[in-house]
Amino acid sequence: MLFSAERDAMKSPAQATRPRDPRLDFFRGIAMFIILLAHTPGNPWTRWIPARWGFSDATEIFVFCSGMASAIAFGAVFERHGLAMGAVRTAHRVWQVYWAHIGMFMVIAMSMIMLNAIEFLPRDYVGQLNLYPFFENPIEQLIGLMTLTYVPNYFDILPMYLAILAMIPLVMALKKIGTWAVIVAVLTLWCAANVGRYFDLGFAFLEPLAVRLEFLHLPAQLWFEPPNNTREWFFNPFAWQLVFFTGFCLMKGWIPAPPVNRYLLVIAAAVVVLAVPFSNVGVREFGLDSARNWRIDHQYLIIKTDFGLFRYLHFLALAYVAWVMVGPKGARLNIGTVWPRVVAVIRKVGQQSLAVFLTSMLLARFLGAAFDVWREFYINPGTGEDGMSSSLWVQDVLFVALVNITGFAILIATAYFVGWIKRNPWKAEPAEKKLREPEPVSVLAGENAA
Repeated sequence: MLFSAERDAMKSPAQATRPRDPRLDFFRGIAMFIILLAHTPGNPWTRWIPARWGFSDATEIFVFCSGMASAIAFGAVFERHGLAMGAVRTAHRVWQVYWAHIGMFMVIAMSMIMLNAIEFLPRDYVGQLNLYPFFENPIEQLIGLMTLTYVPNYFDILPMYLAILAMIPLVMALKKIGTWAVIVAVLTLWCAANVGRYFDLGFAFLEPLAVRLEFLHLPAQLWFEPPNNTREWFFNPFAWQLVFFTGFCLMKGWIPAPPVNRYLLVIAAAVVVLAVPFSNVGVREFGLDSARNWRIDHQYLIIKTDFGLFRYLHFLALAYVAWVMVGPKGARLNIGTVWPRVVAVIRKVGQQSLAVFLTSMLLARFLGAAFDVWREFYINPGTGEDGMSSSLWVQDVLFVALVNITGFAILIATAYFVGWIKRNPWKAEPAEKKLREPEPVSVLAGENAA
């Protein structure tokens, strides 16, 4: 979503004190709200999130913006302190994300057991996340959890993210050879991760290569009994690194930002619009059999696991349109009086994206339980053979809005609370003490007064 940056400032230690680019935090904040909606079971608003209108979704926004943020956070360390210290800094972040993943899994797994223990709740929440294999075989699955060889689908984003973070030192080392080396390596790795998809299409000559590159498809259920042990990570980091390092390289200035050009804007907008008939909304609302068949026949182009080519192209087009819309350096984000305040809140959510993400993954399960209770005990009993009455429909719409807005409010509160904690408020001098202590009077000041 953010293609340009003040690249000259990044070459200096002064970069640490320069203001954050508002576009980066804004779009990452938008992604956090969308991710909450997308992970809330039974949420009607999920039918209309951006992912339903095209091939790419909030995951691309999150990974792309994370690449840009990593260029700021880690890139300068490599430049000022060298490859070894930069690798240590990156490893520290990988370590943090790893334990965030482990902690998130444990908290959510415990919470699902708690929900199952509430007798009036109408759903099996442990089964909904397919967590029974973990509880039925905890010894082996705990090993799998800690070694990232047991990665249930709901818990797949952070493993992908930390695996890509671990590639940053290699990319920085390749940059010493030249930008071309980085580009070739990133594209080659993405192609290697997708070889198996093209072999499955009937390109038999790719079989030997596909077999040799099978190690690029990391096991997600290694400790399961065959044949259930063949499932791979839902997000293949060796494929998704393409969009991450696109953002990384753009922020570092290794590849030029595209110009603001009317023809490019028309082309990008056309790509976004032409994707709609083949999107979830297009197939669902227009009912085009040709579009549905196209999606089935061309899954390799839009597949999420190995980051299909059309997902990448669609995201680049959407990102370009958004980049142009917000104006130079995000100038249009500050238009008016109310809108800048809304933007400030969204940016705060984007600035604390890891904490907000962890909160949203747990929160989504409880919001889903709220929808279950609402429908089981209120909507379903009140719906007759002729369907839902107009008054009941209005109540349902209002309840859905209330649940989602409550979820947004909790994410916002989380962002502000974490931001406050990071300022170490306990180190600040109490205001009362400042008022009690008189200002010191210098000798010179006293002499002048006399």
